[in-house]
Amino acid sequence: MSISQSTAIAAEQVAEAQPQRPGYFGPYGGQFVPEVLMPALRELEVAYAEARDDPEFQAALARQLRDYVGRQTPLYHAPRLSEAVGCRVYLKREDLAHTGAHKINNALGQALLAKKMGKQRIIAETGAGQHGVATATVCAKLGLACVVYMGVEDVRRQSVNVFRMQLLGAEVRPVESGTKTLKDAINEAIRDWVTNVRSTFYIIGSAIGPHPYPTMVRDFQSVIGRESREQVLEQAERLPDAVVACVGGGSNSIGMFAGFVDDPGVRLIGVEPGGVGMGPNENAATLVSGKIGVLHGTRTLILQDDDGQILGTHSVSAGLDYPGVGPEHSYLQSIGRASYVAISDQDALDGFRLLCRTEGIIPALEPAHAIAYLRDLGRELGPDGTVVVCLSGRGDKDIDSFREATGGLA
Repeated sequence: MSISQSTAIAAEQVAEAQPQRPGYFGPYGGQFVPEVLMPALRELEVAYAEARDDPEFQAALARQLRDYVGRQTPLYHAPRLSEAVGCRVYLKREDLAHTGAHKINNALGQALLAKKMGKQRIIAETGAGQHGVATATVCAKLGLACVVYMGVEDVRRQSVNVFRMQLLGAEVRPVESGTKTLKDAINEAIRDWVTNVRSTFYIIGSAIGPHPYPTMVRDFQSVIGRESREQVLEQAERLPDAVVACVGGGSNSIGMFAGFVDDPGVRLIGVEPGGVGMGPNENAATLVSGKIGVLHGTRTLILQDDDGQILGTHSVSAGLDYPGVGPEHSYLQSIGRASYVAISDQDALDGFRLLCRTEGIIPALEPAHAIAYLRDLGRELGPDGTVVVCLSGRGDKDIDSFREATGGLA
């Protein structure tokens, strides 16, 4: 098996080749990594289990989320958007968190854990740059060295975030291999981790990777769902009919879903990037059209060809441009607890414009996919329907991408 783990492997082969380990969601998840990383994963499992049950660690995290990140973020009833899409819409304003996206919740939690473990060097990977900015931010705050890997295509698309990371003291290493996007950045981050495993903590930004990362990221992001549930009960005096969030790797959505997964009357809907079509290399809609395999250390649904090779992906949104998805999402879909749809680039651009024009909020292109789906949901639910949408990030970083994709038409 290559270090990069970028080759899809048939599920049956994986099951035969690898022992079963903790961290499974049904048949998905596990730890499929080079043997050299296993001691680091075991060390992380133990440290995270201790931190999760440590009142002092949890109190310190809660203080930092309140005083540094700015939680709780508002739940905003969006009246003009509601009128436009035909149902009552509440927006969970993660775009108002420090650094402008939900990524800070997880980056802060993992950085505090790294500090507790005595790790002084942090590596991360990023697509849209928001996880990179969040990691660079918490490293600056805690005095930790920081290296961020980023595909050169994403460096081009997200140049403002590259400068923000450098301004915060991080070293940004462009990745030239493959499709030059998030998948390839993760490959390089894993290579770095293998080489420097004793001194380095790898902050993974989405609910992907080997156990315990999918669980850990979900737990750190579950604050989104917990707050949303309390807030919608207070404001609407009822639970919503549906909760909607965009899905790339799936961190904001799994955090939002965590607050409602035990409420069977609340539909959980993930919105994937449908790109320019549903053919090979035209989208990144993993849950809609992926097959079981292994990618970046976890067994999940991935986009692959008949020979098990990873397909190229496309999305107007750099943050959703990934051929895999967190294993818990694959499980939620398999048991019918969550459903997933694909939204095209063009519809996402329309969703982006719709929120700008109706509520004076410029969203990131990632949650613009979720906004775009609201018209379909509004036709189904009608004006009495209530929906909570995770607005996972703000759109400053995407202005140039939007302008380029629309030919300069506002």
